[in-house]
Order: sequence, then C-alpha cells, then structure tokens
Amino acid sequence: MDKDLINKYAPIILIILIMFFQYNFFVTPQALEFHHRQILEEVSQKYMTKEESNNLKEQISDMQKKVDKIYDAIIGGKE
Repeated sequence: MDKDLINKYAPIILIILIMFFQYNFFVTPQALEFHHRQILEEVSQKYMTKEESNNLKEQISDMQKKVDKIYDAIIGGKE
C-alpha cells in the first residue's frame, strides 16, 4: 500500500472507528448478558408459562363443574 493513500484515508477511518465506539456498535458480553436478563424479567412479568396456563384452565374447569352442580341442585330443588 502506498503511504500517501494511508495518510489520505486515515482521518476518515479514525472518525468511523470513533463513531462505532461512540454509538456502541460493538457490544460487550457483559452488556449483552445484562440486556438478556432484563428481557427475561420483563417477559416473565407479562406472560405466563404453559404450565401456569394449564393449571389455570384446570381450575376454571373445576369451578365450572361446581357451578353446574349448584345450578342443578337449585333447579332440581324447585321441581
């Protein structure tokens, strides 16, 4: 490579590298792990797991059966 070519484009390359570091284009593993933990916490607060969903469905089903029994007892008692 020509020394003149390097001298000509060195300031541009330097500015581009400074911009990369200034705007955090390079991510460290620690920062990535921190954001990963934040995302996991946010998701766990907003959404339920499949097991929790299945347990809730079972509880609603049990409640519906009990309501049906009460309804049948009330209707059966009037007749």
